[in-house]
Amino acid sequence: MKIATFNINDVNKRLPVLLGWLRAAKPDVVCLQELKATQTEFPEVALRKAGYSAAWVGQKSWNGVAILARGKARIVVTRTRLPGDPKDSQSRYIEAAVAGMIVGSLYAPNGNPQPGPKFDYKLAWLKRLNRHAATLLKSGAPVVLAGDFNVAPTPDDIYPTRSWDKDALVQPAPRALYAKLLKQGWSDALRALHPTGAPYTFWSYWRNRFERDAGLRIDHLLLAPTLANHLIRGGVDRDVRGGPGASDHAPAWIVLRKP
Repeated sequence: MKIATFNINDVNKRLPVLLGWLRAAKPDVVCLQELKATQTEFPEVALRKAGYSAAWVGQKSWNGVAILARGKARIVVTRTRLPGDPKDSQSRYIEAAVAGMIVGSLYAPNGNPQPGPKFDYKLAWLKRLNRHAATLLKSGAPVVLAGDFNVAPTPDDIYPTRSWDKDALVQPAPRALYAKLLKQGWSDALRALHPTGAPYTFWSYWRNRFERDAGLRIDHLLLAPTLANHLIRGGVDRDVRGGPGASDHAPAWIVLRKP
């Protein structure tokens, strides 16, 4: 079972990139973020022709998350919003039963500039994620939480630099909230597979950062304990980031042995 997460950064603009990667990588389940498309603009037909069913929550211009499933696997949506704030209208979370698991696709707030209301929203959102994640763990179900967490968890998850020191992605507070998730019992799959030198997943378009491998690891796949022991391998399809019309993220993926 191959599960991937990919911040596509505009699903329609980068549809050829997505379809090409799906053909080459053949993931069974895909979590997409930053669709930048309304509910009716999502390219469901093109993805169905490529062999993938989909469930998604769109939003005009910004945000948007989706779950794709390959072949005949059914997607049964269980949640289209992160609980805890009924006034939050941003499309940042979708959860579904698929392929014998619960899969959550998430796009955490960026939080810049900080300090300020956007950073406050980021922290509040991550606290809500922590509460919901704890509930999922208590259920005992096999769960994967995958997506763009917009947190580089440790200094090892960003290239050597001081230029990001004031950025919301590396601040102590969001890092602490990410660490709190792991303390609940979630396993950071890529870190588990790569205790040192875990691959980056994001490279800004600025200043030739991809060419210099000046990246960050902000896209993560967290596994509940019932799945962590089934982890076989994983990585990042870095070459996708270097192709024409690429997102500033690359797909991250893992392979799980079936129970």
